Formats: sequence, C-alpha cells, structure tokens
Amino acid sequence: MPFTNVYLHYIWATKAREPIISSDLKPLLLDHIQSNSKSKEIFIDTLNCMSDHIHVLVSLGRDQTISKVSQLIKGESSFWINRQGIIKSKFEWQDEYAALSVSQSALPKVRDYIKNQEAHHKKHTFQQEYDGFISRCGFRPENFG
Repeated sequence: MPFTNVYLHYIWATKAREPIISSDLKPLLLDHIQSNSKSKEIFIDTLNCMSDHIHVLVSLGRDQTISKVSQLIKGESSFWINRQGIIKSKFEWQDEYAALSVSQSALPKVRDYIKNQEAHHKKHTFQQEYDGFISRCGFRPENFG
C-alpha cells in the first residue's frame, strides 16, 4: 500500500477578481467546498476566502493530481453557487491558479496564514499577495505562456 504525504496550498481568484464572495456567501461556500471535497476523497486541511479569492490547503491523495483536485473544487463549487441562485450574477472562478508545495515543518505557518486572511489583507492587496507568492516561489514570467 503506498503512503503519501504531499500538501499543496492552492490559491485562485474569482473571474476578473470580482469581489463577489459576500459575507453571507462565504460560510456557505466554505462549508460546501469542505463537505463536497470529503465526498470526493479530497482532504482539505484548512481553507478560507476573501471577497475575490480563496486559499485551500490540501493533502493530496495517492491517485490525485494537482490539476484534477483544482478542477473538482473550482468547477463543482461554482456550479453549486449558480444552481442555488445564491447571488444574482453568474459566479465563476478564474482559470488560473497557484499550487504551492508545503513541507511538514511549514504546515502550522501556512494554516495560520490561511486562517488569518482578513488581518493579512488589511495590509496587502490580493495582487500584492499573489505577486509575492510568484516571486518567492521562483516562477518566471516566461512560464506563463
């Protein structure tokens, strides 16, 4: 039996970074993502969102791929929001996402970072946050076709 221990910190935004996740929608969305992911055997360790983006810490299963997990969470959650009619406009996530590996020693720090998004974003915009991740992780502009 294979054993895996791979944590990924996913980050993605709403389409056009529209601030569409209201304080009313947020708990419904997070609860739905958590319960739906459990049914798909996606283990979500920690998640939180702001009005225009989401952070999800996932323990990747042995048969799961980075892109498939992202697709399952993003696709199903936007479908669910639209089917429920919770908001007046169409809800969409942007196509792009970041998936960053997290070492065991960094897990507590990443969990705290995700849980404390509200405080973090009093100091930094989502664009500043995203650019910082891209820079610190060594992504180069030429990698983004």
